[in-house]
Amino acid sequence: MPTRLPSRKLGMEGPEVSALGFGCMGYGAPPDKAALIALIRAAVERGITFLDTAEAYGPFRNEEIVGEALAPFRGEVVIATKFGWDIDPDTGKHHGGVNSKPAHIRAAVEGMLRRLRVDCIDLLYQHRVDPEVPMEDVAGTVKELIAAGKVKHFGMSEAGPQSIRRAHAVQPVAALQSEYSLWTREPERDVMPVLEELGIGFVPFSPLGKGFLAGRIDETTAFDPTDFRSRIPRFSEAARKANRALVDRLAVVAERKGATTAQIALAWLIAKKPWIVPIPGTRKLDRLEENLGALAVTLSDDDFREVDDISSAFKVEGERYPEDIMRLSGR
Repeated sequence: MPTRLPSRKLGMEGPEVSALGFGCMGYGAPPDKAALIALIRAAVERGITFLDTAEAYGPFRNEEIVGEALAPFRGEVVIATKFGWDIDPDTGKHHGGVNSKPAHIRAAVEGMLRRLRVDCIDLLYQHRVDPEVPMEDVAGTVKELIAAGKVKHFGMSEAGPQSIRRAHAVQPVAALQSEYSLWTREPERDVMPVLEELGIGFVPFSPLGKGFLAGRIDETTAFDPTDFRSRIPRFSEAARKANRALVDRLAVVAERKGATTAQIALAWLIAKKPWIVPIPGTRKLDRLEENLGALAVTLSDDDFREVDDISSAFKVEGERYPEDIMRLSGR
């Protein structure tokens, strides 16, 4: 019998999910299928009911693994996936760039249903805004898929305030997924106020700064060329050396609380708003259990302000993505 974790509701009309989700993407070389299936099932057995994937992860391989892993838990978990890149729905060939044309969305969803082994997708995100397709057409297509019983809830990823408002006016948006953490706080400026106004949940991906905030990465860390972080400016050797100071300051709070820096980073997010559900990812069982331990960390008002102030005062070195991906974020 799976453990029961605290739960949260995503959006006014969205699904109820565990207060901490699980990001299935991972970094680096393709995962060992059996090991990842075992880890995903371990996450569910420990009470996680919200799991995140995308057609672009692979492409297709991650959805296939998630579908197989979650087959025994059908109806007990909420599976989120994403469309929006220009990926051939038959071959999985990535042509580069984005594609949210209505016909492409419908074809992508048919493939997702097969790979995830479900009759209906719980939460379907647009992975990135497509500047060539009116947002009303995207939201309208998802609205039709919901009416057809193929999708339950609509989400967006890395979208800006205007896109969110236009989409929400056509089909209510249950959740926005964007990068948000103690070293990526840009969503606070213009996106989070819109989410609060419209009653939309927030799902931070990379809530541990792609692993950096866990405190085990420094300027001496060597990344495999297949690891996406090897392309990220924020993970250059010089940036890692400079950014380590943020982790060191968080470690002081963590030691006082009897926690790890990863747990402090997740506890801060969970305490920030009751409609935030982080989705840290890992390929290691001990890291999964460490992340779940964040739910037992209680930050007092003073603790929260201290962590918030440490983060606010720190100037992070390096962009969070390569330039080609940054251009597609926040429209």
